[in-house]
Amino acid sequence: MELKMRLCVALLSLSLCLGLMGHVRAQEEADDVEMDVEDAIDDMREEDVEEEEEKAPGPPPVPTVTYRAPEPMGEHYFAESFDKGTLQGSWCVVLCVGKWEVEEMKDTKLPGDKGLVLKSKAKHHAISALLLRPFTFDTKPLIVQYEVNFQTGIDCGGAYVKLLAQTPDLDLEEFVDKTPYTIMFGPDKCGEDYKLHFIFRHKNPKTGEFEEKHAKKPDADLRTYYTDKKTHLYTLVLNPDNSFEILIDQTVVNSGNLLNDMTPPINPPAEIEDPDDHKPEDWDERPKIQDPDSVKPEDWDEDAPAKIPDEDAVKPDGWLDEEPEYIGDPDALKPEDWDEDMDGEWEAPQIPNPICETAPGCGPWERPMIDNPNYKGKWKPPMIDNPNYQGVWKPRKIPNPDFFEDLHPFRMTPFSAVGLELWSMSSDIFFDNFFVTSDRTVAERWAADGWGLKKAAEGAAEPGLVNQMITAAEERPWLWIVYVLTVALPLVLIIVFCCTGKSPASTSAAEYKKTDAPQPDVKEEAEDEEAKEEESGLIDKHKSEEEDSPGEAEDAAGSDNKDGDTSNEVEQLMLLEEH
Repeated sequence: MELKMRLCVALLSLSLCLGLMGHVRAQEEADDVEMDVEDAIDDMREEDVEEEEEKAPGPPPVPTVTYRAPEPMGEHYFAESFDKGTLQGSWCVVLCVGKWEVEEMKDTKLPGDKGLVLKSKAKHHAISALLLRPFTFDTKPLIVQYEVNFQTGIDCGGAYVKLLAQTPDLDLEEFVDKTPYTIMFGPDKCGEDYKLHFIFRHKNPKTGEFEEKHAKKPDADLRTYYTDKKTHLYTLVLNPDNSFEILIDQTVVNSGNLLNDMTPPINPPAEIEDPDDHKPEDWDERPKIQDPDSVKPEDWDEDAPAKIPDEDAVKPDGWLDEEPEYIGDPDALKPEDWDEDMDGEWEAPQIPNPICETAPGCGPWERPMIDNPNYKGKWKPPMIDNPNYQGVWKPRKIPNPDFFEDLHPFRMTPFSAVGLELWSMSSDIFFDNFFVTSDRTVAERWAADGWGLKKAAEGAAEPGLVNQMITAAEERPWLWIVYVLTVALPLVLIIVFCCTGKSPASTSAAEYKKTDAPQPDVKEEAEDEEAKEEESGLIDKHKSEEEDSPGEAEDAAGSDNKDGDTSNEVEQLMLLEEH
C-alpha cells in the first residue's frame, strides 16, 4: 500500500509539473507579445536574447542529402533527369496552350534536382522525345519508370506517359491525342476515381486493326499517392512470357498476365451465337403452368372483404361524439395581404382540439376493422409442371469468323518515342527521371540514384512524430479526441489503481476491547497452531501408554498414579480448548 501511495504521489507530481510547464510556456509567450509592443526596449532585450541563444545549444541539425544527377549504368533506350535545365535539343514541345518548365520543386528537399513541370491549369499540354533507338519486343523484358509529384494536389487530370508507336509518319511536332501509341502507363484521377493505367494497343492479326486492352484494376488503395505531395516512382515491367508487374515506389501494386487479365480479352471466343438463328414460335419457356383440370370450390367467396368491423368492440366511456378532433386555431389571424378574390375565403389553420386531450376520443365513433376469417381472395388454379417445357431458348453456336489466337501478345508494336499528352485541372505537376530499359538491375540502380535520393531527403526533412500528429490533428480535428483518450485514459486508470486500491479494514485495539470481538493476531494464530500440535502429542502419548500396560495387576497397583496423571492431562486438554 505504501508503494502504491508513493507511485500515486509521483504521478500527481508529474501531472502538476506538466501543467506548470504549460503555464510558464504560456506566460513566456504573453511576455513576448508585450516585448513586441515596446519597441524601444525590444532592441536591447533582443540583443541579450541573441547572445543567450548563441551560447545555448540548439537542436541537432537536420541531416542533408547531397544531390548528384543520376547516370545510366547499363543498357538503356532512354534516360532523362532534366538536370541540364533546358528542353532544347532532346524534347519537342507542341505549341499548345499549356506551358512546360524545367525547374526545382517548390518545396524541394534536394537543391539542384530539377524536373519537368506542367505549369498551366485547365490547359492541354503535349511534349515528347525520341528514344536512343526504337524498342522492339522480342526476347527481352521492357521496364519503364518515371517519377511524379502532385505538388499542389490533383483534382482532375492525368500524369501518364505514352510510348509512341514507331510508324513512318510519326512527327513529334504534331503529337496529339490521336497519335498512335503502343503503351499508355501512369496515374490518372478525377473526383474520387483513382486510377493507375496500363493500356496497350493490340493489333488484330486478321484485320490489322488496333484495339485498346486495359489491365485489371489494382487491389491496392491508391489514394495516398495522389494526396501526400511526395515524389513517387511508377514502374511498369513487361516480360516475354506475357506476365506484367506494376510497381509504386518499388512495391508491386498490380500484376497479372496479358492473356488472362486484360479487358477486353486478347483472343476472341472460338464460337459465337448465330445472329441469323431465331426462336421458334411454338417454343415453350414456361417451367410452370396453371392446372387446367383444377376447378374453383363452390364455397369459395371471391367477394368477401379482407377486413370487417369488430362486432365485439364497445365504445369507450367518455368518448366525445359531438366534439371534432381538429378545430380552427382561435389565435390565428388572416394575413393583411390576403385577397379573397384571388385566394378564396380565408380559413384558420386546423389544430388538435384541446378538449380531446383528456378524452379517449372525439368525433363519431366507429368499430375498428379486423381481419375477415372468411376472406379467401380471388381464386387461382394451382401451378403444376409444364409438360411441354423446353427450357430457355438460346441461339445455336457457330464458328467465330473473326476468331484468332495470339499466344504472344507481348510482341507488341515497336515504339520509338516517349510523350506526355495531358489535360489537367491542377498545375505544377512535377515529372522526373524517365527511364526505359530491358535490364531490371539497371533500372533499379537508376531509381536508387534518382528517386532514392529524393526519398532520403524527404525522409530526413520530415517532422518528428509529435509534429506529424499535430499536423494531422489540424487537418482532422477529431484526432484530438483520440490523442486525449490514448494519453489521458491510461494515466487516469493508473492513478485510480494506485490511490483507490482497497486495503484490509483496520480496527483499533480499543474497539476490540470495547466489543469483546475476536481480534485477529498473527502471533495468536501461531500460538493456536502450537497448542493444537501439543494437544495432538498428548493424545498420542496417552494412547501409547494404554497399549504398553503389562497387566491388570500393574494397572490396579498404579491406578492411583495413573488416575492422577490422566486427570492432569485432561485439565491440560481443557485449558488448551479454552485457549
